[in-house]
Amino acid sequence: MTGKLRLALIQMDIRAGFPEHNFARLKKLLEEAAGATPKPDVILVPEMWNTGYALDRIHELADPAGARTKEFVSEFSRRRGVNVIAGSIAELREGREGRPDGVTNTVYGFDREGNEIAEYSKIHLFKLMDEHLHLEAGERPGRFELESVPAGVMICYDIRFPELARRLALDGAKVLFVPAEWPHPRLHHWRTLLQARAIENQMYVVACNRCGVSGETHFFGHSMIVDPWGEIVAEAGEEETILTAEIDLALTDEVRGRIPVFADRRPALYE
Repeated sequence: MTGKLRLALIQMDIRAGFPEHNFARLKKLLEEAAGATPKPDVILVPEMWNTGYALDRIHELADPAGARTKEFVSEFSRRRGVNVIAGSIAELREGREGRPDGVTNTVYGFDREGNEIAEYSKIHLFKLMDEHLHLEAGERPGRFELESVPAGVMICYDIRFPELARRLALDGAKVLFVPAEWPHPRLHHWRTLLQARAIENQMYVVACNRCGVSGETHFFGHSMIVDPWGEIVAEAGEEETILTAEIDLALTDEVRGRIPVFADRRPALYE
């Protein structure tokens, strides 16, 4: 891969509690994204696209061990020759040491050959949507390699925690992927936090939000790509769409060289 990446963000509506509908809808949108000219290098999908926030039934709806999602996305990535950061799904995981099975909010990434290259479960659960009552939190940051490019992934509420983004940047990440279900009325927070994470860590932030309505919650979309200066490269509206743009990862190195934030840190004073 060269220093440039062509991105496609699938900003889709999600029907909470209807995995069959969501799988079918995503399949159509993935094929549309991969068929574009120029072809994308990476496709990103929103948070919890398989079930939405049907938390009251999440144990029965979640994908056991992520098996269906992995097979579906791996086959697509291999057939189409494109990297896919497969948003996040509700994944049912086998309980350990006598504990009942639990559900995580988990991202999987696949390369052009269909190999799994990333796995990350949401670390910070959002209590305002009762995630902590129905989901289990992840325990490891989402650092991975995207065809030799150091990358990271965070999920939705995670972007309110600058420590996590900084940890990924210190581990070398040049681009941060963020699948989300971020609702009205917090559009200002969404845009500001994404730009802040990009500026303070001098890296690209690629954030894919859902759109549509679920119950009484309205999701505003506004998926966006922010460069290491904090400038918005591309931003969607509120409707279902595929947002595309090309980024040049050389800009990350340039910005980090011009303003030496990492070299000027004094971590001993931050404890």
